Amino acid sequence: MDNNTYVVIMAGGIGSRFWPFSRTNYPKQFHDVLGTGQSMLQATAERFKNICPPENVFIVTNKDYEALVKQQLPELTDNQILLEPIGRNTAPCIAYASYKIAQLNPNANLVVTPADHVVLKQDVFTEVINDALEAAAKDDVLITLGITPSRPDTGYGYIQYIDEAGSKTKKVKTFTEKPNLELAQMFLESGDFVWNSGIFIWSARSILKAFRQHLPEITEVFEEGLGTLNTSDEQNFITRAYSQCRNVSIDYGIMEKVDNVYVLLADIGWSDLGTWNSLYTINEKDEAGNVVDGEVMLYDTKDCIIKTPKDRLVVLQGLEDYIVAEYDNVLMICKKTEEQKVKEFMADAKSKKGPDYI
Repeated sequence: MDNNTYVVIMAGGIGSRFWPFSRTNYPKQFHDVLGTGQSMLQATAERFKNICPPENVFIVTNKDYEALVKQQLPELTDNQILLEPIGRNTAPCIAYASYKIAQLNPNANLVVTPADHVVLKQDVFTEVINDALEAAAKDDVLITLGITPSRPDTGYGYIQYIDEAGSKTKKVKTFTEKPNLELAQMFLESGDFVWNSGIFIWSARSILKAFRQHLPEITEVFEEGLGTLNTSDEQNFITRAYSQCRNVSIDYGIMEKVDNVYVLLADIGWSDLGTWNSLYTINEKDEAGNVVDGEVMLYDTKDCIIKTPKDRLVVLQGLEDYIVAEYDNVLMICKKTEEQKVKEFMADAKSKKGPDYI
């Protein structure tokens, strides 16, 4: 275990595609989505227990979720919890963590990961991350983990790579964000495209160099406050800094523009668990193809995903290919094939019924 290795867990999103289970005041990363006894945040932190020291794990989240993070990861110090005043996408989030950690350790190598992804092959994941960290410590490279696609999914970003014999890391040729079905099918058939996992590995030096070259306005904002990071003045500075940062993703702002991006192919049992269908895909099914989490009685029902409170008996008859999800004061019943409308349902609930339902 290398003391120069740091992990940044991004845990600030709302997870609107997972409504009504994921709510503004209690997003999905704080839920035990898989029924394992751990929230997704807790499972993500534990995933790195053999990769870096516990004091090198940092959580970036919205200030409204500070209490949830402290409740679920009580071993963290206040300095390990980075509080964003507003959401500004992944580039400002990563800049904040990178500048803060680089000040603590200029030789830091970072793993950046979302809090709400699933990794089923822990041993393989540890090996892959260590390989990536070794490459990032040695060379000026930005590495992302690539997942071999199993279907022409239009919800993921795709990376085309140049296959170099004998090299674990492959040079990235192109990025494509969420293609249409026809294009996704072509990517799948070509054999040289992988899903972009959104898990990144690089040295602090390399990512800060990339920020200076491609997002200089963000660099300027954070370098003005270097003296406040890791001090009692940090939060006041971050509040001002975020008001000056535009909303931009790390993919669009940096990864699609630099020429030192590499992908490491990783068969780690990965899912971004971003939708109800992704939860359905990775879960065990009953003999009728249903995924059930709750106190449920089923009749003539197949290929459904049902997630309801344990203290409520739910009886379903005659459903096929549906999502049935209840949490708190909302029950949603929706065709699995129409799950792209979930964000629309959430927006309508907010505008027509008020904020209590989102």
